[in-house]
Amino acid sequence: MQESQSRPVFEAKLRRRGIYLLPNLFTTGALFAGFYAIVQAMNGRFEHSAVAIFIAMVLDGLDGRVARLTHTQSEFGAEYDSLSDMVSFGAAPALVIYEWALKGMGKWGWIAAFIYCVCAALRLARFNTNIGVVDKRYFQGLPSPAAAALIAGLIWLMLDFDIAGTDVRWLAWCITLFAGLTMVSDIPYYSGKEINLHKSVPFITALLLALFFFALIPSHPPVVLFSLFFLYALSGYAMWTWRRLAKRKRKMVEGQQA
Repeated sequence: MQESQSRPVFEAKLRRRGIYLLPNLFTTGALFAGFYAIVQAMNGRFEHSAVAIFIAMVLDGLDGRVARLTHTQSEFGAEYDSLSDMVSFGAAPALVIYEWALKGMGKWGWIAAFIYCVCAALRLARFNTNIGVVDKRYFQGLPSPAAAALIAGLIWLMLDFDIAGTDVRWLAWCITLFAGLTMVSDIPYYSGKEINLHKSVPFITALLLALFFFALIPSHPPVVLFSLFFLYALSGYAMWTWRRLAKRKRKMVEGQQA
């Protein structure tokens, strides 16, 4: 009798300690895409590397949503996702941009690549520790997938116009440092987490989204994707400036009223 009662408790503990397969398959796919990007960069196939980083972005965005939809969130999944992000959006972009453009710059090249890599690690560590503290509507600093997309988009765009990495090495150097340092800044970036996909939207909104994903992006992916993430990277600075000006104006009004 005692053994039969303890068995369900033991099985429940095993289930809690187990690994949910479905969301972690997406995380593993993102990890593989980051690893594949590094391998292809070593073989000089930089366009494949850039596309692989974008694929890792898509898979990384799906794993969390799948976990929430299927109620399979776990601490293991959260830690595994963070480690996968470090490879796909930290090490991979740094190594790919180094092999493509920064390799011939000597110490300046590998220093920029390392700064990006360490900033990605710090960004992920800060995100994990502040997950229950910061405003969920905004990211603190540029998200690591967006920073990786900025670098991958630059490479893909230049290759699409037949521009070699050595010809734009200083541009690549500046973009690498910009992406890395913005990740660890306090610049706010809209997260989009407050968007409820279960609610109905106006017809014009659905039409614009359909045109964007099925017409605009396929028309010229390198140009569209790089422009999109470059504007997103600048949007944080625009929001920060607007907040500072609004705060200064509010203080001036309060001073005049006093």
